[in-house]
Amino acid sequence: MISVPDAPAAINALVEKIDAILPQTQCRRCDFPGCRPYAEAIVAGEADINQCPPGGSEGIVALADLLGVKPKRLNSKHGEERSLEVAFIVEEDCIGCVKCIQACPVDAIIGASKHMHTVITDECTGCELCIAPCPVDCIAMQSAPVLQTQRSGTKPESKQQRAERWRSRYESRLIRLKRDQRERDESLRKKKEALKKLKSAVIAP
Repeated sequence: MISVPDAPAAINALVEKIDAILPQTQCRRCDFPGCRPYAEAIVAGEADINQCPPGGSEGIVALADLLGVKPKRLNSKHGEERSLEVAFIVEEDCIGCVKCIQACPVDAIIGASKHMHTVITDECTGCELCIAPCPVDCIAMQSAPVLQTQRSGTKPESKQQRAERWRSRYESRLIRLKRDQRERDESLRKKKEALKKLKSAVIAP
């Protein structure tokens, strides 16, 4: 049982520390919709520290040290620890349905409706969320390259840097989705108003 602070600010700080340890793959194997929700669930006592296969034993030990509890084995219910893999689209089989694009939590797949899609390998977290929606089974997982080099190209990118980059892309996607929803709602509102005015004009004497 972890010791949880009472003050909201302290609780949020603890969530931030846990989230900083998590790999930011946003894969949902922990049974939560992302890494931060999993961190929040740990603090709330609704999840254990051994539910993250991408984080593996290293992540479990780090969480245990942070929270002052004993490490546990990875819960096999959530998957097995393995080396990072990235998605690969067999492009000649792709029908351009965009379902994989909609599923990707970090916008690492590009393409347009009825056009071939492709994965930005350097940005893929290996979450596998794009596989199930594909109606033609043209997505497979393959071993990821060695940790991507920094944008300067001078030294390897650390796991922490990679996680921070993935978190940033995930958060940017959430912002984009909210913006897109607001724009759709506004467009629908304007259409309803225009239709209402049209009906009023038709029935006016």
